[in-house]
Amino acid sequence: MGRLDTNSLRLWLRGRVGLSSGADPGDYDAVRVAHTVGRLGALFGESGGPCRYFSIAIEGWEHVPPAAVMVVSNHSGGTTILDTIGFLIAWYRRFGTGRPIHPLAHDILISTKRVGGYLAARGALRAGRSLARRALTELGHDLMVMPGGDVEAWRPFSRRYQVDFAGRTGYARIAIESGVPIVPVAHAGAHHSLIVLTDGRRLVRWLRLESITRSQIWPVHVSLPWGLCFLPLPHLPLPGRLRYRIGEPIVPPAPASDGPALDAQVQALDEAVRTSIQAMLGVLATPPHGALPAPAVP
Repeated sequence: MGRLDTNSLRLWLRGRVGLSSGADPGDYDAVRVAHTVGRLGALFGESGGPCRYFSIAIEGWEHVPPAAVMVVSNHSGGTTILDTIGFLIAWYRRFGTGRPIHPLAHDILISTKRVGGYLAARGALRAGRSLARRALTELGHDLMVMPGGDVEAWRPFSRRYQVDFAGRTGYARIAIESGVPIVPVAHAGAHHSLIVLTDGRRLVRWLRLESITRSQIWPVHVSLPWGLCFLPLPHLPLPGRLRYRIGEPIVPPAPASDGPALDAQVQALDEAVRTSIQAMLGVLATPPHGALPAPAVP
């Protein structure tokens, strides 16, 4: 097998696919969001309410302080982002469209004009520190971050109750520099909409695909309509219950003046967030659910 020129291929892809969508928090359109939430209400129902294809159960809304906050959650369920959609619908049902929340999205989701424009109008932003800080500090909007991204969304089914942020701590640095509290959220349910057999990390390293796709995984999963699938394709999810627990907010420290001290703060905050989410996932994994655990503040 010849040497793969990943740099040339990456530049070619960038020339073929535009990444202009999701670059401005001002693209958020409250009217379109309200319309979308109303239409999706036919599929996503509140737990205990009328029967829907998906039911949403959320505990801990009282822990969400006034804007702006950074909601940090684990990620499950592959490319269909069922867990993200369920939380956003519940968010707007609770707070209304007057309190925008911007989910950070991978380039793959917003790389085409039609899909990217659709998601941008509903608040999605391309993952990046400058856009995140602008939404939080300049506009006072809320932000939703799933640091584990594709790695966590495609983790094997056997690890569905384990947090895996893949060592990504940029969100913690943004929270410290922006001075906004982090609201930890644990989710369970979306990973039951398919069966992930392996995340395919070895294959990605062997083919040197990470520099091209910005992804560390190439999953193998059993899902509809594909059956046994060897690509990170969106799937038709099986019906199920999407469960969320919202933990107490974690207030970041004032940023340290020197680099090593700031790095230590970032690591400590990241550990506190992961510990909180993992504890809540432990509760979700063992019904009936108990009281919400209180996170340790760095």
